Amino acid sequence: MAGKVRSLLPPLLLAAAGLAGLLLLCVPTRDIREPPALKYGIVLDAGSSHTSMFIYKWPADKENDTGIVGQHSSCDVPGGGISSYADNPSGAGQSLVGCLEQALRDVPKERHAGTPLYLGATAGMRLLNLTNPEASTSVLTAVTHTLTQYPFDFRGARILSGQEEGVFGWVTANYLLENFIKYGWVGRWFRPRKGTLGAMDLGGASTQITFETTSPAEDRASEVQLRLYGQHYRVYTHSFLCYGRDQVLQRLLASALQTHSFHPCWPRGFSTHMLLGDVYQSPCTVAQRPQTFNSSAWVSLSGSSDPHLCRDLVSGLFSFSSCPFSRCSFNGVFQPPVAGNFIAFSAFFYTVDFLRTSMGLPVATLQQLEAAAVNLCNQTWAQQLLSRGYGFDERAFSGVIFQKKAADTAVGWALGYMLNLTNLIPADPPGLRKGTDFSSWVVLLLLFASALLAALVLLLRQVHSAKLPSTI
Repeated sequence: MAGKVRSLLPPLLLAAAGLAGLLLLCVPTRDIREPPALKYGIVLDAGSSHTSMFIYKWPADKENDTGIVGQHSSCDVPGGGISSYADNPSGAGQSLVGCLEQALRDVPKERHAGTPLYLGATAGMRLLNLTNPEASTSVLTAVTHTLTQYPFDFRGARILSGQEEGVFGWVTANYLLENFIKYGWVGRWFRPRKGTLGAMDLGGASTQITFETTSPAEDRASEVQLRLYGQHYRVYTHSFLCYGRDQVLQRLLASALQTHSFHPCWPRGFSTHMLLGDVYQSPCTVAQRPQTFNSSAWVSLSGSSDPHLCRDLVSGLFSFSSCPFSRCSFNGVFQPPVAGNFIAFSAFFYTVDFLRTSMGLPVATLQQLEAAAVNLCNQTWAQQLLSRGYGFDERAFSGVIFQKKAADTAVGWALGYMLNLTNLIPADPPGLRKGTDFSSWVVLLLLFASALLAALVLLLRQVHSAKLPSTI
């Protein structure tokens, strides 16, 4: 009997193995992408008050012609922005060396030659280009000379328009918050249905507001058409030069000198001495410059902590007297009604974060933000700009979030700039290998186990039958 069982075992196992082989041939296969190599890109954000370097990385293949980009590292350049080197252009280039040396370490050496390097300058250089084009050109020439000394693929240093700054900031925010495209748990890319966020950026010399709109803009100069991940977007954007934090403070100072012998927005007990030439050297204060004044004269100014006079001083920076369109924000600039949620970053974040964390004051509503400003004995610029300037009411303000980072990446125009420029970087063909879907492997294993179990059942039945006495 034992011999008979042993004689049955090989055929049954062979039959199970043969069945498994047939099943394997029937399982569908597909091309599976090998993990692509990483590419790197470097963007220098040359702002009005300082310069920051951001290093980005992304897989060498792309999704719908837009690179999947994330921040690899960053570096803050010491000193002021490159526009502050108008009298010493070579110093602008030299200021970047420390961060560029870091880039040599952060980007793998074998990737240096293929890593694009860009410098984008914003409102500080826009102002310098208005007042002294020769100095602006000299500064850009100096930084270009420095950047070309490094083994990266330098693609140029240029001044961004206010429109570009606003749109790229909007792209960055929505990309990081996965409003354009999202990688699902099933291993597929899909477009979320939650829509996009508006973006508000408050820099040192300018401020931008950008949001998606469904209707064509009355002022076509404020409309931008974008195509990202195979999707079209109509975006409203406007940049207000001279309405950034630093330039507004300079304009308030000039106004205080004209209308008061004190500064109502400064705290009581604070005083300082200043050169009149420094007050009026900015193109943002040209309109407030007296016809005759001694630029070498020193003046003294003290704070009075008067929130009402400070509010009047700030309000004087906005004009609502005329609007050539159906509706405007301020200064005759067309703006459709704000709608949906917004993200506010840069100096918007730092202002609100100071009130919320350092002062311990609630700022969740416009009323609370104004109360916090009065608590500090002056009217904050951010509150005035949001409520009167852009037209946020309490309902709309409840949809504004103030953030510095999203997904461990700084929110600003630089990443959006990099995302746009990745369209110019050739995509490497992905490595392919034959493979089987995970679900197909599960089915295969279940069928193989079933076949093996059936073979064992047949074997046991044969053994049982062999033990029974034969009947005649």
